[in-house]
Amino acid sequence: MFRAILLLLPAFIYGSVQAQRISAADAASMAVQQDSLHYLSDMILRGKDEQARQDANDRFIPKLVKALKTPYSFNFRFDSLTTVSIQYPQDSSFRIFTWGLELETTFYHHYGAIQMKTDDGKLKLFPLFDNSDYMNPDTIANNKSWYGCLYYKIIQRHYFNAEFYTLFGWDANNIRSQKKLIDVLMFKDGQPIFGGPFFSFMEDSTPKPTRNRFILEYKKDATISLSYNAEMDMIVYDHLISETNQKSKPSTFVPDLDYEGFKWKAGKWMHIDKVFHDALPLGKFPVQQPLDQRRKNMMKPQTAEDINAEQLEKAKKKN
Repeated sequence: MFRAILLLLPAFIYGSVQAQRISAADAASMAVQQDSLHYLSDMILRGKDEQARQDANDRFIPKLVKALKTPYSFNFRFDSLTTVSIQYPQDSSFRIFTWGLELETTFYHHYGAIQMKTDDGKLKLFPLFDNSDYMNPDTIANNKSWYGCLYYKIIQRHYFNAEFYTLFGWDANNIRSQKKLIDVLMFKDGQPIFGGPFFSFMEDSTPKPTRNRFILEYKKDATISLSYNAEMDMIVYDHLISETNQKSKPSTFVPDLDYEGFKWKAGKWMHIDKVFHDALPLGKFPVQQPLDQRRKNMMKPQTAEDINAEQLEKAKKKN
């Protein structure tokens, strides 16, 4: 009984806080608005053509802003918006909404917004404008010139009285390739800044220039890992090679079962060119089959590790 009470306590506390912050009338109103937003967000992903998807997006944005104008809306989780990624940092000082819209050209355009947590419950929102098709990928940017993607993880680091938020993103990109990226978000004078000299390769055997943003582009039907490993306290990602020996064509890049990484040191992510120096763990194998893009959980893009774990679990059940 005591254990059951402990398990229920966090939900009870959260519910109490939410009740104190959002009136019953506002909570009911936001629940109704969420139903409408859920329908439109599903249409953005699965609309029959670009016009239908764009129309749904054009209706979704003002409806989302209207909902967020509700006092203390930051405490409303929007749990039913499964095709919109909503990510929070460890300190819950803000949250980021991101989603993608597929164009008839097979390219993707991304949309998003940062909602700040405010003491008075009033809305403080930074809309994100995707400029990735026109900007240098290594450009330090603000919310009006954002390198658009769908974020699937945020990790927070503190250094010299400043907070650094490392964002992990995914871009379905186009018919030939997709991308994963790491960006660092800071707030300067209350304004969001994306990117900076945070990705250092100075400790490599052959040093390379520091990057403001780290991007991996790879073959469309390949599956790669790029995430934070809590046990190792570092970012780990697949090393990529060209399967056709065409190093200038990222659309031919696939993982080779080796791994690289980044370790946080003195306010930078320092590159590690080889994370593991032993053999491939027993039971781990490359993934050959692509995932159906429209069946993906857009909030949690699967990594190679996720798929390997699923396949190993299925193998255990068969045995």
